[in-house]
Amino acid sequence: MAQVIRSVDDLIKLLNREKTLLQEMFQKRKSLSFRKSYAMELIEYKEQRIQYLIDVGVIRESGNFLELEDVYLRFFEDVLQVNEEINVSSIHDYIDSLNENIDYYLKENNDKRKNEYLRNVRRILKNISLITVRNVIDLKRNVDNTYKNEPNYLIKKQKLQKLDEKRDAISKLIHTCESIIDKDQITFFRVAMDVQMRDVIADVKYQLNESYHNLVDINRQVINYLGLIEYQNRLLKKIRQLKYLKDQVTIEEYTNIREVVSNINPVWMETRPTYPLKLSLSSLINDDVYLDVLKKVVADYKLSGKKRKQEKHSIDASFLESSSQTIEVLDQNEIHSAFQAQQRDLYAFLKTYPYHKEVSREEQLVLFCQIASQFSSLLDISNNEAEDENIIYPLIYPK
Repeated sequence: MAQVIRSVDDLIKLLNREKTLLQEMFQKRKSLSFRKSYAMELIEYKEQRIQYLIDVGVIRESGNFLELEDVYLRFFEDVLQVNEEINVSSIHDYIDSLNENIDYYLKENNDKRKNEYLRNVRRILKNISLITVRNVIDLKRNVDNTYKNEPNYLIKKQKLQKLDEKRDAISKLIHTCESIIDKDQITFFRVAMDVQMRDVIADVKYQLNESYHNLVDINRQVINYLGLIEYQNRLLKKIRQLKYLKDQVTIEEYTNIREVVSNINPVWMETRPTYPLKLSLSSLINDDVYLDVLKKVVADYKLSGKKRKQEKHSIDASFLESSSQTIEVLDQNEIHSAFQAQQRDLYAFLKTYPYHKEVSREEQLVLFCQIASQFSSLLDISNNEAEDENIIYPLIYPK
């Protein structure tokens, strides 16, 4: 039977402890090659910690491979705004929930429950605008990625058409939400209008209006991309046909290629011609304007020569000498193992531990926090506290 994470605190501790593994798995979420053996190299307690992540439903095992569970994958993608799925159905669900809560509000007589329904309406309106904005951003990114990165022309065209259908669905949902505010539920918004509701409606209308204009731009872009795909398809067909005729040595018989090529003057690969202007010696000698120009040319030439000389400097020999620096660090695993072998609390243990170098009181406090955080699952963190030199700390014992 799968285990359940009971509190937000336990979830945060779990994600923090396994952040290295989860980060690697999220970065490689599009590939199916995250082997279990590689995951065991990333974490310290190997099989035990991986099995715990599987038991609580953070990751799942598929043969010799590991994958993030969908709920955590969607959570990371939504928070980081890298989701490639356009979730139109969620907006539709929020609109249905909006109508339901408005209907409940109008039928409710208890003031406390009416205020609860009113808060739900404000929250749902904010969620509708937020999800709409995110879907528009994801839609824009997916349209660009599909056109630029999809190698198959037929699949590219089909994907763009599907994205355009989702764009049309989002546009209709925007009109539906605006109609609810301005027409369908006008009685509710007149009765329940207060300062907070007025601000929420203003923000929602602004964001929906911006999203609709962005959808219009996306529609133009999709139409342009589909036109380019059709043009590229026609061009590819012509090139293939010309290649076939050339291979059959019938290209001049069935086409006017020689006439077309003779009318083309492709000079883009030729070097650009220069036309130097030669001045007369009499003008250079007698005209003061040319004399000023020559002085500027000479000054610029001398300045550029100085810069080139300044750039040609030898490399200091000290830069070529190899040097190394030794930094002494504390082995947290070794200290934790020694702590597990005795019965004192962690603070007292660290205070009397025989370090191999001089450790200040501040460094001991930092080490106390690091061990308590990194090895929290292996420690008994009690609710009792103690004080030492104006520092209050929890009593932590080995399990």
